[in-house]
Amino acid sequence: MESMKPLIVANWKMNPQSLAEAKRLFNSVKKGIKKTRNVEVVICPPFVYLPILLTPKPYTLNPKLGAQNCFWENSGPFTGEISPLMLKNLGCDYVIVGHSTRRKLGETDEIINKKIKAALKAKLKPILCIGETFEERKKGKTFEVLRMQLEKDLKDIFQFKVYSLKFIVAYEPVWAIGSGNPCPLEEAKKVYLFLRKISHQLLNSRAPYNSEGICSGSTNKLLYGGSVNSKIARDYIKAGFDGLLIGGASLNPQEFIKIVKEISKAR
Repeated sequence: MESMKPLIVANWKMNPQSLAEAKRLFNSVKKGIKKTRNVEVVICPPFVYLPILLTPKPYTLNPKLGAQNCFWENSGPFTGEISPLMLKNLGCDYVIVGHSTRRKLGETDEIINKKIKAALKAKLKPILCIGETFEERKKGKTFEVLRMQLEKDLKDIFQFKVYSLKFIVAYEPVWAIGSGNPCPLEEAKKVYLFLRKISHQLLNSRAPYNSEGICSGSTNKLLYGGSVNSKIARDYIKAGFDGLLIGGASLNPQEFIKIVKEISKAR
């Protein structure tokens, strides 16, 4: 089943610097994962490259395309913004929402909540990013911060029951992103179990829970992101995560292809 495939998302952030480079990177990845059938791969390039990389429209191809952000209205006098409906009509399937870099620029949980609702209405699959800072982790507030972010970001989201089955939460500890020091596996596994339980409660799932508090009947996905490389990628899938959100490593086609192939062996 498609929903059971591990999901690997590449966040190119503000890279690369030319269309030619973007094409080379995309085509290298596309060629390298051509024979990989049991992993779903999503590339999230800067907005300016989306129309080119989406030609021809890869509705049935791997990788698929997603955006790094969106606005909360479909149209209007919002200079410089991109609406979720524009992305959907362009051919995007996914959109990243609430990344830590956006939060650092002033994006609040209230804004993130509005963006998620707008994305769901446009039938995009939002990838909600959450994570604690180093200071919050040091004070033992990891679970408190993650719960607060989910409660605010997913407020009243239960009204979108039809689309919430495609909902994705990406745990990206802020202190791990770009540091070269990923979250220790045992610590990440505890976070995974916590998020699995809390996210399903907030999404109003009625499927039964097992003894660990995991809602076995849901298709919601939990991803891990933060200094992932091909040597450790498979470990996070074995720990329970349904996929990965890759930043810096996604700009190296050989390394990213290795990650995808490693994940294809994990399940």
